[in-house]
Amino acid sequence: MPLRVYNTLSRQKEDFQTVTPGKVSMYLCGPTVYKPAHIGHMVGPVIFDTIKRYLTYSGYQVTWVVNITDVDDKLINRANEKGVTVDALAKEMTQDYFDNLKTMAVDGIDHFPYATQHIQEMQDIIATLIEKGFAYPLEGDVYFNCAQDADYGKLSGRSLEQLLVGTRAETHGGKRHPADFALWKGSKPGEPAWPSPWGPGRPGWHIECSAMAKKILGDSIDIHGGGLDLMFPHHENELAQSESCTGKPFARYWMHNGLMQASGASGKVGGGHDKQGDKPADLTAAKEAQEANKLAGSKGAASVKELFAKHDAETIRFFLLATHYRSPIDFSDDRIAETGKSLEGFHRLFETFERISGNSFYAISAGTSRDQSPSFSGESSPLYLELHELRRRYLESMDDDFNTGGAVGVLFDLRKTLNAYISDQKLDTANPDTSHLPPLKAGMGLLKELSSILGVFRVAKPKVKTADDATLDGLMQLVIQIRADARKNKNFAVADLIRNKLNELKITLEDRTDQTLWRRG
Repeated sequence: MPLRVYNTLSRQKEDFQTVTPGKVSMYLCGPTVYKPAHIGHMVGPVIFDTIKRYLTYSGYQVTWVVNITDVDDKLINRANEKGVTVDALAKEMTQDYFDNLKTMAVDGIDHFPYATQHIQEMQDIIATLIEKGFAYPLEGDVYFNCAQDADYGKLSGRSLEQLLVGTRAETHGGKRHPADFALWKGSKPGEPAWPSPWGPGRPGWHIECSAMAKKILGDSIDIHGGGLDLMFPHHENELAQSESCTGKPFARYWMHNGLMQASGASGKVGGGHDKQGDKPADLTAAKEAQEANKLAGSKGAASVKELFAKHDAETIRFFLLATHYRSPIDFSDDRIAETGKSLEGFHRLFETFERISGNSFYAISAGTSRDQSPSFSGESSPLYLELHELRRRYLESMDDDFNTGGAVGVLFDLRKTLNAYISDQKLDTANPDTSHLPPLKAGMGLLKELSSILGVFRVAKPKVKTADDATLDGLMQLVIQIRADARKNKNFAVADLIRNKLNELKITLEDRTDQTLWRRG
């Protein structure tokens, strides 16, 4: 099936066709760098990093831009509270953001433009809008004339009057319409300011993204992404000012991810994760419902670094991708911990594969191109036929609006299939039939290929050895022998007691045909 993408603008899935064949231009709204990043700030980058990986895998040349808003009211106010300069605070928080992206394995961003480095481009757009009658100066400020834009509101699907309900319009008594928004703000004493034809000041928030996207990606881009909370007013205003300036469509596909929601519930990862995001006719209502329970720094959300202290970054990334990107994500420590437990099965499979084959899963050279990936359809082994079907299901999920939840479900099914093959062919025994190894290696290669698209299982977790490890292993071998003797003598009560007590200590025993293995956790 062709790749189809849900477009917020049309409220439907559309065949993916780019401005320039074979190339994709993608813009994601980045952070206002005034506080340390929390988990909600990682949702968009992880999702669109995965989207870029899949588009690249599918043969597209992708250019991805994420902006840094380093001048804004929030930043100015926060700097004043801390008694530091706006520039110093912005640099500190930008580095925090970069550090977190690296930890989360988000490494596909090609450009990080800073708002303060594109003031001239913003002023050029503003001047063009004034010249065309879409904007007007007012006492040192410049406002966009919403009423002059005949299709203003087409992204959120509301009329100009409806959009004002429940929103906070920028105050100025001389505005022509309450919805008119600032393109340029006259400076106040002590605020950062740049010279302009309308007096010293700084840009409004919305004009920043329009200018940076236009500068780097051109007048019309393929994908514009961001959280659902940005649909209005930010993206609505971006679209209006960009198209009024150039007379061209600003973005072909508007993609909005669901928001991180505070939750106390826990849930299982690994099945039933192919549910599509809700597609209500009234996305504004969906936006308001999600924003009401949105996890944010203002509501006490912990910084990402605090979360990293409790959970592995790979686990967090997996957790974010286990839900369709348009659906809200129910966040809790319990849910992330549950995700971590579900991933232990993959790591046990990797250990088993290395024990059987002598090869590390992480050293497998997996396919990086959809066209060059083996389909397994011409092979004779039943396992190859299963691999072919699993690969087909994975691609079908990702082609259906980048459904990572469905793709995650396929990874779990693939793990189950490979474990069953190992067991059925008795590969994890003292004298395995090595003729059954090639299909297993092919299956592990497919697992490496598909998981790499999601950005998981890329690097082996370091195993830290301590002086006590040898002693602990010796003691565990003794306990395992005592348990084996108890089972041999049919003293199953003692054998079960040993297993249960070890479980309480978070030590797991795994009985195999020729040995018993143990591991922490």
